[in-house]
Amino acid sequence: MRFVIQCVRDAKVTLSEEEAAAAGVSPVTGAIDHGMLVLVGVTQSDTKETADRMVRKLLKLRIFEDAEGKTNLDLAAVGGDLLLVSQFTLYADVRKGNRPSFVKAGDPAHAQALYQYITDSCRAQGVLVETGVFGAYMHVSMTNEGPFTLIMDSEELGY
Repeated sequence: MRFVIQCVRDAKVTLSEEEAAAAGVSPVTGAIDHGMLVLVGVTQSDTKETADRMVRKLLKLRIFEDAEGKTNLDLAAVGGDLLLVSQFTLYADVRKGNRPSFVKAGDPAHAQALYQYITDSCRAQGVLVETGVFGAYMHVSMTNEGPFTLIMDSEELGY
């Protein structure tokens, strides 16, 4: 499982009018003010246990500045929100040729179930969570603070 985490002043996900109508949702599917935009990539070997560990780590990351300008505060300490966006391309393999391979990305049913599990887990911790639409073509916009961007990979963390 991979998370690309960005500290943001604001962020939102929109769909085209056609996509929104087809999905029966508003074109703006998720929007937050101060907090984190997290791109979520799932591979086939990921489990709920992996997701639990990643969510615990994500919510405890001290990546927001305190009064002295040091990255010492977590999401709860700054009253931040989460915008979670599923992104299978985080598992692109570009080692061969010029066209990425996505064979390491989790199959859609597995990935969608874990993405929903992650969303529900964050909400259960009392975090305001907004989302994109799984599998839809989305436009993601944000104002990155810092800029501050981290990549969290469950395999590198030993999860």
